[in-house]
Amino acid sequence: MSTNQLSERARAFLAEPRFGVLATINADGSPQLTTMWYELQGDEIMMNTLAGRLKDRNLRRNARVALCFEEGYQYVTVTGTVRLVEDQATARADIAHLAHRYHPAERAAQMVESQFSRQERVTLRMTIERVSEHW
Repeated sequence: MSTNQLSERARAFLAEPRFGVLATINADGSPQLTTMWYELQGDEIMMNTLAGRLKDRNLRRNARVALCFEEGYQYVTVTGTVRLVEDQATARADIAHLAHRYHPAERAAQMVESQFSRQERVTLRMTIERVSEHW
């Protein structure tokens, strides 16, 4: 089923800390895929990356993306556009939040301290324009 809004079932599916596979568009038009941490926040999906990565560079050129979340034969795919948030206080807080979503508190704090706090980060805020659900 395709629509322009997430169903309650899709929202519950995305509330689980699973991984998303983000597709961006390379300069030559080919797809680039990256496995991502994410969190559904209202009607946007928040992700975060290290500044300067290929997906970051791709998004500066073309903000259109697709993102797929799966569990076996069940999956939700969304397409839309991404807005980049480069404010370091915001981006570092977002990656810390995601680390705590995916890891126990002690491990997340260690990752934030040893890794993320020393990096230039970029938050990706995806506006969902199209949804495809498969149950």
